[in-house]
Amino acid sequence: MRELTYLSARRSGSSTPGERPDCSQGVGDRSARDAVAAVASGWPTPEGTASTPLASVNLVRTLSDLVELPAGIFRMGSQQFYPDEGPVHDEHVEPFAMEQHPVTNAQFSEFVADTGYVTMAERPLDPALFPDLASDDLEPGALVFTATPGRVDLSDWRQWWRWSLGANWRHPFGQGSSIADRADHPVIQVSYDDAEAYATWAGRRLPSEAEWEYAARAGSTTTYAWGEEVKPGGHLMANTWQGRFPYQNTGAAGWVGTSPVGSFPANGFGLVDMIGNVWEWTTTTYLARHVVTSPCCGPPLAAAVDDQAIRKALKGGSHLCAPEYCLRYRPAARSPQSLDTSTTHIGFRCVVSL
Repeated sequence: MRELTYLSARRSGSSTPGERPDCSQGVGDRSARDAVAAVASGWPTPEGTASTPLASVNLVRTLSDLVELPAGIFRMGSQQFYPDEGPVHDEHVEPFAMEQHPVTNAQFSEFVADTGYVTMAERPLDPALFPDLASDDLEPGALVFTATPGRVDLSDWRQWWRWSLGANWRHPFGQGSSIADRADHPVIQVSYDDAEAYATWAGRRLPSEAEWEYAARAGSTTTYAWGEEVKPGGHLMANTWQGRFPYQNTGAAGWVGTSPVGSFPANGFGLVDMIGNVWEWTTTTYLARHVVTSPCCGPPLAAAVDDQAIRKALKGGSHLCAPEYCLRYRPAARSPQSLDTSTTHIGFRCVVSL
């Protein structure tokens, strides 16, 4: 449970079936910026890149702008890539509104400042639940991606993921890292419970997988949200891995890791970062194949969850997705993740029912 799943796997040399941590594996108002400054310091912007998001993205309020989406039926899933994306089927969604971009560090900072919330990665493991672990292994921490020095066996994700003490949303890469200059980047190192807590505070909720894919497709039926070509006209459309995974990344528009929300083109609904940048939590419990229901009914809202063995479906891919390893920067792509996991490539956004 939690990143102990990965910590134990690393030590025992075994892998957790079905879990892929490798690809799952905006600037707020003055109070938001002050909140970020109060909890973080010093993280430089890559040289030669602009830190200002697209002008069309409104980042001046605590909560993200909502984009209203009509009810509709769409073709969900794919049969072209990974088995868990099928079967392709008609899915109906009721009208809802989705946040224009993933929740940012600035926005999450305000939530924490207002509530005093402590994220999963900031909590120590309970020694009563893990009596065989040494005291040092019970300290708070999270998984951090670390590029390898060269080519490695891509079947062993432990070569590029490491457990880092002190890693959390304030310090995504461990002690010494900061979000001070990344107020407009998506918040990362947030578990499902952390995302739900924010959504509740905001008076919103997390999307179902069907809602998320419907919003990402924006009426399209193509492989990628923007068409059949990954780089139409040679233009990079999303923040994904550029180079050879997991040792060479030249950066997406100069960004290695997360990028400011809205740095890449919006989709047909006006939503940004639906593909790439960070994976996003959904309320849908992950199964190896889609469960096809009648298209006359919308996806049910999430019920209360207590079982930490349950895994949720992540959507959208991330800055770590590469064609030779994780070709999941597509609307149909999905990946399982346990509720208590937080990493450097998972974020979220909220929705509201209409």
